Amino acid sequence: MMRHPFEPGRLISGLTALTLGTAYGLDALGIGRAPGPWLFLALPAGLLLSGITAALWTTLRRRTRPADGADTP
Repeated sequence: MMRHPFEPGRLISGLTALTLGTAYGLDALGIGRAPGPWLFLALPAGLLLSGITAALWTTLRRRTRPADGADTP
């Protein structure tokens, strides 16, 4: 089985979505209270952080990749 490359941008966006979904779910069940403005601002902040991370990760991978293409199957 081929391994997939690690993508930290997707990890951050997935954790952001999971956290927001959990917060809204707990608020709907009455277990916790989710402050609306914070959750409303957390989504764009998480997506922005995810985009910055993906751009940095791509830049770093391009700079550290071997020139002969040895990592391609």
